[in-house]
Amino acid sequence: MVGVALIGAGRMGLFHGETLSRRLPGVRLAAVVDPVPGAAAKLGADRACADPAEVWDDPRVDAVVIASPIRFHAELAVAAARAGKHVFCEKPMALTLSDADRVIEAARDAGVVLQTGFNRRFAPDWAGARKLIDAGQVGTPRLLRSLTRDPGGFDPARVAAGTIFLETLIHDFDTLRFLNPGAEATEVYTAADALVEPDWRDRGLLDTAVVTVRFSNGAVGTAEACFEASYGYDVRGEVLGSGGLVTMGDGRRTGMTFSGPDGRVADTVRGDQELFAGAYTAELAAFTDAVRSGGEAPVTGTDARGALAIALAAAESARTGKVAEVAK
Repeated sequence: MVGVALIGAGRMGLFHGETLSRRLPGVRLAAVVDPVPGAAAKLGADRACADPAEVWDDPRVDAVVIASPIRFHAELAVAAARAGKHVFCEKPMALTLSDADRVIEAARDAGVVLQTGFNRRFAPDWAGARKLIDAGQVGTPRLLRSLTRDPGGFDPARVAAGTIFLETLIHDFDTLRFLNPGAEATEVYTAADALVEPDWRDRGLLDTAVVTVRFSNGAVGTAEACFEASYGYDVRGEVLGSGGLVTMGDGRRTGMTFSGPDGRVADTVRGDQELFAGAYTAELAAFTDAVRSGGEAPVTGTDARGALAIALAAAESARTGKVAEVAK
Protein backbone atom coordinates (compact mmCIF):
# COMPACT_ATOMS: atom_id res chain seq x y z
CA MET A 1 0.00 0.00 0.00
CA VAL A 2 1.16 3.51 -0.82
CA GLY A 3 0.34 5.85 2.04
CA VAL A 4 -0.56 9.35 0.83
CA ALA A 5 -1.24 12.51 2.82
CA LEU A 6 -3.55 15.11 1.30
CA ILE A 7 -2.57 18.70 2.06
CA GLY A 8 -5.52 21.01 1.48
CA ALA A 9 -9.13 19.83 1.47
CA GLY A 10 -10.83 22.52 -0.60
CA ARG A 11 -12.85 21.87 -3.75
CA MET A 12 -10.06 20.16 -5.69
CA GLY A 13 -8.48 18.63 -2.61
CA LEU A 14 -11.69 16.85 -1.67
CA PHE A 15 -11.94 15.32 -5.14
CA HIS A 16 -8.32 14.13 -4.93
CA GLY A 17 -8.98 12.80 -1.44
CA GLU A 18 -11.94 10.76 -2.69
CA THR A 19 -9.76 9.37 -5.47
CA LEU A 20 -7.02 8.38 -3.05
CA SER A 21 -9.38 6.74 -0.57
CA ARG A 22 -11.92 5.15 -2.90
CA ARG A 23 -10.79 4.94 -6.52
CA LEU A 24 -7.20 3.62 -6.44
CA PRO A 25 -6.52 0.06 -5.29
CA GLY A 26 -3.31 -0.23 -3.34
CA VAL A 27 -3.44 3.37 -2.09
CA ARG A 28 -4.27 4.44 1.46
CA LEU A 29 -5.25 7.98 2.48
CA ALA A 30 -2.95 8.16 5.48
CA ALA A 31 -3.73 11.73 6.54
CA VAL A 32 -5.60 14.89 5.63
CA VAL A 33 -3.92 18.17 6.50
CA ASP A 34 -6.36 21.07 6.65
CA PRO A 35 -7.15 23.79 9.20
CA VAL A 36 -10.88 23.07 8.91
CA PRO A 37 -11.80 19.89 10.80
CA GLY A 38 -14.04 17.20 9.40
CA ALA A 39 -12.48 16.47 6.01
CA ALA A 40 -10.41 13.53 7.24
CA ALA A 41 -13.46 11.75 8.66
CA LYS A 42 -15.50 12.50 5.54
CA LEU A 43 -12.80 11.00 3.32
CA GLY A 44 -12.04 8.04 5.58
CA ALA A 45 -8.43 9.07 6.22
CA ASP A 46 -6.36 7.43 8.95
CA ARG A 47 -5.76 10.74 10.74
CA ALA A 48 -6.44 14.47 10.63
CA CYS A 49 -3.70 17.10 10.96
CA ALA A 50 -3.74 20.87 11.19
CA ASP A 51 -0.05 21.35 10.37
CA PRO A 52 1.80 19.80 7.38
CA ALA A 53 4.87 19.30 9.57
CA GLU A 54 2.96 16.55 11.35
CA VAL A 55 3.29 14.23 8.34
CA TRP A 56 6.96 14.84 7.48
CA ASP A 57 8.17 12.27 10.05
CA ASP A 58 5.22 9.89 9.71
CA PRO A 59 6.55 6.54 8.38
CA ARG A 60 3.04 5.66 7.16
CA VAL A 61 3.18 8.56 4.69
CA ASP A 62 5.10 7.75 1.51
CA ALA A 63 3.84 10.66 -0.57
CA VAL A 64 1.85 13.87 -0.43
CA VAL A 65 -0.74 15.44 -2.69
CA ILE A 66 -0.59 19.23 -2.38
CA ALA A 67 -3.90 20.94 -3.09
CA SER A 68 -3.46 23.95 -0.82
CA PRO A 69 -3.77 27.60 -1.94
CA ILE A 70 -1.15 28.21 -4.62
CA ARG A 71 0.95 30.63 -2.54
CA PHE A 72 1.97 27.66 -0.37
CA HIS A 73 2.77 25.18 -3.14
CA ALA A 74 6.51 25.71 -3.51
CA GLU A 75 7.36 25.74 0.21
CA LEU A 76 5.24 22.67 0.88
CA ALA A 77 6.77 20.78 -2.06
CA VAL A 78 10.31 21.61 -0.93
CA ALA A 79 9.59 20.60 2.66
CA ALA A 80 7.95 17.34 1.60
CA ALA A 81 10.83 16.42 -0.70
CA ARG A 82 13.40 17.16 1.98
CA ALA A 83 11.42 14.87 4.29
CA GLY A 84 11.74 12.11 1.71
CA LYS A 85 8.11 12.21 0.62
CA HIS A 86 7.14 11.86 -3.03
CA VAL A 87 5.28 14.93 -4.26
CA PHE A 88 2.20 15.48 -6.39
CA CYS A 89 1.50 19.22 -6.57
CA GLU A 90 -1.49 20.92 -8.10
CA LYS A 91 -0.73 23.60 -10.67
CA PRO A 92 1.00 25.97 -10.60
CA MET A 93 3.89 24.28 -8.82
CA ALA A 94 5.31 27.70 -7.92
CA LEU A 95 4.72 31.38 -8.56
CA THR A 96 8.27 32.25 -9.65
CA LEU A 97 10.84 30.44 -11.74
CA SER A 98 13.35 30.59 -8.90
CA ASP A 99 10.89 28.81 -6.61
CA ALA A 100 10.16 26.25 -9.34
CA ASP A 101 13.90 25.60 -9.55
CA ARG A 102 14.04 25.10 -5.77
CA VAL A 103 11.28 22.49 -5.94
CA ILE A 104 12.96 20.64 -8.80
CA GLU A 105 16.32 20.70 -7.01
CA ALA A 106 14.83 19.48 -3.72
CA ALA A 107 13.09 16.55 -5.41
CA ARG A 108 16.21 15.66 -7.38
CA ASP A 109 18.45 15.79 -4.31
CA ALA A 110 16.02 13.64 -2.31
CA GLY A 111 15.46 11.17 -5.14
CA VAL A 112 11.67 11.46 -4.90
CA VAL A 113 8.98 11.52 -7.57
CA LEU A 114 7.74 15.01 -8.46
CA GLN A 115 4.57 15.34 -10.53
CA THR A 116 2.36 18.34 -11.33
CA GLY A 117 -1.41 18.29 -11.84
CA PHE A 118 -1.77 18.93 -15.56
CA ASN A 119 -4.72 16.60 -15.92
CA ARG A 120 -5.46 17.16 -19.61
CA ARG A 121 -2.47 15.02 -20.55
CA PHE A 122 -4.42 12.08 -19.10
CA ALA A 123 -7.75 12.77 -20.83
CA PRO A 124 -8.40 10.33 -23.70
CA ASP A 125 -8.71 13.02 -26.41
CA TRP A 126 -5.44 14.70 -25.50
CA ALA A 127 -3.52 11.49 -24.84
CA GLY A 128 -4.75 10.11 -28.16
CA ALA A 129 -3.69 13.26 -30.02
CA ARG A 130 -0.20 13.02 -28.54
CA LYS A 131 0.07 9.41 -29.70
CA LEU A 132 -0.80 10.47 -33.26
CA ILE A 133 1.80 13.26 -33.08
CA ASP A 134 4.46 10.90 -31.72
CA ALA A 135 3.65 8.42 -34.49
CA GLY A 136 4.19 11.12 -37.11
CA GLN A 137 0.64 11.00 -38.47
CA VAL A 138 -0.01 14.70 -37.84
CA GLY A 139 3.36 15.63 -39.27
CA THR A 140 5.26 18.71 -38.13
CA PRO A 141 3.03 20.94 -35.94
CA ARG A 142 2.38 24.32 -37.53
CA LEU A 143 -0.63 25.82 -35.76
CA LEU A 144 -1.79 24.80 -32.29
CA ARG A 145 -4.77 25.95 -30.25
CA SER A 146 -5.93 25.34 -26.69
CA LEU A 147 -8.87 26.99 -24.97
CA THR A 148 -10.58 27.04 -21.59
CA ARG A 149 -13.98 28.61 -21.02
CA ASP A 150 -15.39 28.37 -17.52
CA PRO A 151 -19.16 28.15 -16.96
CA GLY A 152 -19.28 31.44 -15.06
CA GLY A 153 -20.71 32.24 -11.68
CA PHE A 154 -17.34 33.20 -10.19
CA ASP A 155 -16.99 35.76 -7.41
CA PRO A 156 -14.50 38.43 -8.55
CA ALA A 157 -13.79 39.36 -4.93
CA ARG A 158 -12.28 35.89 -4.46
CA VAL A 159 -10.16 35.91 -7.62
CA ALA A 160 -6.62 37.29 -7.48
CA ALA A 161 -4.99 39.36 -10.19
CA GLY A 162 -3.08 37.08 -12.55
CA THR A 163 -5.40 34.13 -11.94
CA ILE A 164 -6.30 33.78 -15.60
CA PHE A 165 -2.63 33.21 -16.46
CA LEU A 166 -1.42 31.22 -13.44
CA GLU A 167 -4.46 29.06 -12.68
CA THR A 168 -6.47 28.84 -15.90
CA LEU A 169 -4.33 29.45 -18.99
CA ILE A 170 -1.42 27.57 -17.44
CA HIS A 171 -3.33 24.40 -18.41
CA ASP A 172 -3.45 25.63 -21.99
CA PHE A 173 0.23 26.56 -21.97
CA ASP A 174 1.09 23.05 -20.80
CA THR A 175 -1.21 21.61 -23.46
CA LEU A 176 0.56 23.55 -26.22
CA ARG A 177 3.93 22.25 -24.97
CA PHE A 178 2.55 18.70 -24.66
CA LEU A 179 1.26 18.74 -28.23
CA ASN A 180 4.45 20.25 -29.67
CA PRO A 181 7.04 17.87 -28.18
CA GLY A 182 10.67 18.86 -28.31
CA ALA A 183 9.95 22.55 -28.88
CA GLU A 184 10.03 25.36 -26.33
CA ALA A 185 8.15 28.64 -26.24
CA THR A 186 10.29 31.65 -27.13
CA GLU A 187 7.96 34.66 -27.01
CA VAL A 188 4.34 35.55 -26.35
CA TYR A 189 1.87 38.33 -26.99
CA THR A 190 -1.25 38.78 -24.87
CA ALA A 191 -4.52 40.56 -25.53
CA ALA A 192 -6.60 40.57 -22.33
CA ASP A 193 -9.36 42.54 -20.66
CA ALA A 194 -12.11 42.45 -18.03
CA LEU A 195 -15.14 41.72 -20.18
CA VAL A 196 -17.11 39.54 -17.78
CA GLU A 197 -16.64 41.87 -14.79
CA PRO A 198 -15.64 45.27 -16.26
CA ASP A 199 -15.87 47.02 -12.88
CA TRP A 200 -12.85 45.02 -11.72
CA ARG A 201 -10.57 46.09 -14.58
CA ASP A 202 -8.82 48.77 -12.51
CA ARG A 203 -8.04 46.21 -9.82
CA GLY A 204 -6.13 44.08 -12.29
CA LEU A 205 -8.65 41.25 -12.61
CA LEU A 206 -8.55 40.14 -16.24
CA ASP A 207 -11.17 37.55 -17.10
CA THR A 208 -10.80 37.17 -20.87
CA ALA A 209 -7.53 36.60 -22.72
CA VAL A 210 -5.92 35.34 -25.91
CA VAL A 211 -2.20 34.57 -25.88
CA THR A 212 -0.14 33.95 -29.02
CA VAL A 213 2.90 31.75 -28.42
CA ARG A 214 5.87 31.36 -30.75
CA PHE A 215 7.87 28.14 -30.47
CA SER A 216 11.48 27.28 -31.21
CA ASN A 217 10.46 25.00 -34.11
CA GLY A 218 8.54 27.83 -35.80
CA ALA A 219 5.08 26.65 -34.78
CA VAL A 220 2.55 29.21 -33.55
CA GLY A 221 0.11 28.44 -30.77
CA THR A 222 -2.86 30.32 -29.37
CA ALA A 223 -4.18 29.90 -25.84
CA GLU A 224 -7.60 31.35 -25.08
CA ALA A 225 -9.54 31.66 -21.82
CA CYS A 226 -12.70 33.30 -20.53
CA PHE A 227 -14.22 33.04 -17.07
CA GLU A 228 -17.77 32.84 -18.39
CA ALA A 229 -19.39 30.70 -21.07
CA SER A 230 -23.15 30.63 -20.65
CA TYR A 231 -23.47 27.22 -22.28
CA GLY A 232 -21.16 25.28 -19.94
CA TYR A 233 -17.55 24.25 -19.35
CA ASP A 234 -15.69 24.22 -22.66
CA VAL A 235 -12.16 22.87 -23.12
CA ARG A 236 -10.79 22.13 -26.57
CA GLY A 237 -7.54 21.71 -28.46
CA GLU A 238 -6.30 21.53 -32.02
CA VAL A 239 -3.07 20.82 -33.86
CA LEU A 240 -2.63 21.48 -37.58
CA GLY A 241 0.46 19.75 -38.88
CA SER A 242 2.06 19.00 -42.21
CA GLY A 243 0.30 15.62 -42.24
CA GLY A 244 -3.16 16.49 -41.00
CA LEU A 245 -5.37 17.97 -38.31
CA VAL A 246 -6.22 16.55 -34.88
CA THR A 247 -8.85 18.08 -32.62
CA MET A 248 -9.69 17.46 -28.96
CA GLY A 249 -12.67 18.22 -26.75
CA ASP A 250 -16.40 18.40 -27.24
CA GLY A 251 -18.08 19.65 -24.09
CA ARG A 252 -21.21 17.55 -24.45
CA ARG A 253 -22.29 15.45 -21.49
CA THR A 254 -23.28 12.62 -23.84
CA GLY A 255 -23.49 12.04 -27.56
CA MET A 256 -27.24 12.65 -27.49
CA THR A 257 -28.82 15.57 -29.32
CA PHE A 258 -32.47 16.55 -29.45
CA SER A 259 -34.07 18.09 -32.49
CA GLY A 260 -37.31 19.94 -31.82
CA PRO A 261 -39.22 23.16 -32.55
CA ASP A 262 -36.35 25.27 -31.20
CA GLY A 263 -33.71 23.50 -33.26
CA ARG A 264 -31.06 20.99 -32.29
CA VAL A 265 -29.76 21.01 -28.72
CA ALA A 266 -27.25 19.00 -26.67
CA ASP A 267 -26.69 18.73 -22.92
CA THR A 268 -23.32 20.27 -22.02
CA VAL A 269 -20.86 19.67 -19.20
CA ARG A 270 -20.93 22.27 -16.40
CA GLY A 271 -17.64 21.77 -14.57
CA ASP A 272 -14.09 20.45 -14.62
CA GLN A 273 -14.65 17.58 -12.21
CA GLU A 274 -17.40 16.30 -14.48
CA LEU A 275 -15.49 16.68 -17.75
CA PHE A 276 -12.13 15.45 -16.44
CA ALA A 277 -13.13 13.01 -13.70
CA GLY A 278 -11.29 10.17 -15.42
CA ALA A 279 -8.23 12.30 -16.10
CA TYR A 280 -8.02 13.46 -12.47
CA THR A 281 -8.10 9.83 -11.38
CA ALA A 282 -5.60 8.73 -14.02
CA GLU A 283 -3.03 11.36 -13.05
CA LEU A 284 -3.01 10.19 -9.42
CA ALA A 285 -2.88 6.56 -10.56
CA ALA A 286 0.19 7.43 -12.66
CA PHE A 287 1.76 9.25 -9.69
CA THR A 288 1.28 6.39 -7.23
CA ASP A 289 2.51 3.90 -9.86
CA ALA A 290 5.68 5.99 -10.19
CA VAL A 291 6.06 5.99 -6.39
CA ARG A 292 5.87 2.18 -6.36
CA SER A 293 8.23 1.67 -9.28
CA GLY A 294 10.69 4.46 -8.53
CA GLY A 295 10.27 5.69 -12.10
CA GLU A 296 9.91 9.24 -13.37
CA ALA A 297 6.57 10.99 -13.18
CA PRO A 298 4.78 11.45 -16.53
CA VAL A 299 4.48 15.20 -15.84
CA THR A 300 7.77 16.44 -14.41
CA GLY A 301 8.91 19.51 -12.54
CA THR A 302 10.52 20.68 -15.76
CA ASP A 303 7.12 20.51 -17.46
CA ALA A 304 5.65 22.61 -14.66
CA ARG A 305 8.45 25.14 -14.98
CA GLY A 306 7.96 25.39 -18.75
CA ALA A 307 4.26 26.20 -18.43
CA LEU A 308 4.96 28.68 -15.62
CA ALA A 309 7.53 30.51 -17.75
CA ILE A 310 4.91 31.02 -20.47
CA ALA A 311 2.32 32.17 -17.90
CA LEU A 312 4.68 34.75 -16.42
CA ALA A 313 5.60 36.06 -19.86
CA ALA A 314 1.90 36.25 -20.81
CA ALA A 315 1.16 38.30 -17.69
CA GLU A 316 4.07 40.61 -18.51
CA SER A 317 2.80 41.09 -22.07
CA ALA A 318 -0.67 41.92 -20.71
CA ARG A 319 0.86 44.58 -18.46
CA THR A 320 3.08 46.18 -21.09
CA GLY A 321 1.08 45.62 -24.28
CA LYS A 322 4.27 44.33 -25.90
CA VAL A 323 5.70 40.99 -26.97
CA ALA A 324 7.45 39.31 -24.03
CA GLU A 325 10.28 36.81 -24.20
CA VAL A 326 9.80 33.53 -22.37
CA ALA A 327 12.54 33.14 -19.75
CA LYS A 328 14.80 30.15 -20.05
